Amino acid sequence: MKCRHCSAELATSFLDLGTSPPSNAYLRRDQLAAPETWFPLRIMACASCWLVQTEDYASREILFSNDYAYFSSFSSSWLAQCRDYAATMVHRYGLTGASLVCEVAANDGYLLQYFKSSGIPCYGVEPTASTAAAARAKGIEIVEEFFGVALATRLRDQGRSADLMAANNVVAHVPDVGDFLKGFAILLKPSGVATFEFPHLLRMVEHAQFDTAYHEHYSYWSLTAAVRVFAANGLTIFDADELPSHGGSLRVHAQRSDTGTRSPSDTLHAVLAAEHRAGVETPAFYAGFQTRAEGIKDAFVAFLIEAKKTGLKVGAYGAAAKGNTLLNFAGIKSDLLPWVVDANPVKQGMFLPGSRIPIVAEERLRAEKPDRIVLLPWNLKDELMQKLAYAREWNAKFVIAVPSLLILD
Repeated sequence: MKCRHCSAELATSFLDLGTSPPSNAYLRRDQLAAPETWFPLRIMACASCWLVQTEDYASREILFSNDYAYFSSFSSSWLAQCRDYAATMVHRYGLTGASLVCEVAANDGYLLQYFKSSGIPCYGVEPTASTAAAARAKGIEIVEEFFGVALATRLRDQGRSADLMAANNVVAHVPDVGDFLKGFAILLKPSGVATFEFPHLLRMVEHAQFDTAYHEHYSYWSLTAAVRVFAANGLTIFDADELPSHGGSLRVHAQRSDTGTRSPSDTLHAVLAAEHRAGVETPAFYAGFQTRAEGIKDAFVAFLIEAKKTGLKVGAYGAAAKGNTLLNFAGIKSDLLPWVVDANPVKQGMFLPGSRIPIVAEERLRAEKPDRIVLLPWNLKDELMQKLAYAREWNAKFVIAVPSLLILD
């Protein structure tokens, strides 16, 4: 395989999770009698530009289908971050009722609703019909297509150039990253700003967050790689914010390279320096990650087997993509983990891909009163432990598996 940015041959292995179905390909009951399609899940690092990337086996149309089941609005902490983002961007970049905001991968309108309520004109781009419909129900205009040069050119020619473009947790989901980024350089106004949020590769490696790897994530970003790849596609990164979301994320601020005038920030230089000290441009940074992932998997399997042997009832909360990565890598089925609760009614009554563990409503947890509750989206640990605090009435304990197995009161 060649690097999807610079076309160099990929020879530095980072992670091999075997095979699994796409992490968001949830199953209906009538699909349980049919086979699933499993794809290899291997990740390599480019020793030329240091973009970390999944080997290509599944097209974006397979991964992001019309019944895509990930809806962003079911996490209160994430919504709070988005509300703060909107307020910050309005203040920092002087957005008014005469401005225009465009979000790429607008999902269910989780972010644009805050610009709309502030009187800032906005629209979203979202290719999945299920989430686009949810956004339109909030009164948000949605262009239901994949974003790239062709769509950006058409929108620009329609007079829809943006003062602010937002792309939260989507640049990792793009197979043709060059076409995607060039679209921002086309659609931004000359003085416009685009922000991109993505899980930070440095934190992924530091905290062994191997379960953030799944087929929908075509690439895994360090700031070092982002500066190079963005520049090659007409965008200059001038600032970076470190965020706690998804176990440690970056929000980068970029401008058009041909017209932008903002100077690089001290924070940008500091993050780049931290990555340099960690060795992100050396093969040693990527070595050993596989062994750490296998150790986490083994500890989780051992915990579930011991719980079954000793008669402890175990359930799980959060039918998240990262949970599916863990469960399929570990080979967990419903004999060890009989159900998983999820707040999203679209997922309830369905089954996890691969493991085929049933997804149930929260009433199941209250009814069965499990002794241990595995929090699969460990990045929401604090939020979920507060939400499920009533489980302490029957002395339940919470469990997370990443970055190491912890049993929490």
